[in-house]
Amino acid sequence: MAGKFEPKVPVTLDPPKDDLISAEELANANGTEGHKAYVAIKGKVYDVSGNKAYREGGSYHVFAGKDASRALGKTSTKPEDVRPEWQDLDDKEKQTLDDWNTFFSKRYNVVGVVQGATNLV
Repeated sequence: MAGKFEPKVPVTLDPPKDDLISAEELANANGTEGHKAYVAIKGKVYDVSGNKAYREGGSYHVFAGKDASRALGKTSTKPEDVRPEWQDLDDKEKQTLDDWNTFFSKRYNVVGVVQGATNLV
């Protein structure tokens, strides 16, 4: 039996990178006008460019170019929730955030870490 978060179709991922990604570089990777689409979770930056949901007009485009930790923990697509701060979430929301982090880690390449991130733990 496949693990809880295993992709339906096997994915071959590159080794995770720990390159520093500036806030500006992350913001520019917003999935518009041919730009890559990056989503950060707890400061870890995933390249989601291959998933059209993160591109302009996609249902998760609100997350592209941002650290979406809080929104993912709250299962929210509200722009005001798309922030890196997650430490004050309740235990259930923290578990949901960890589940999303696991989900992403099995599907998308880690291209780096947000420079100066204070939400890594």
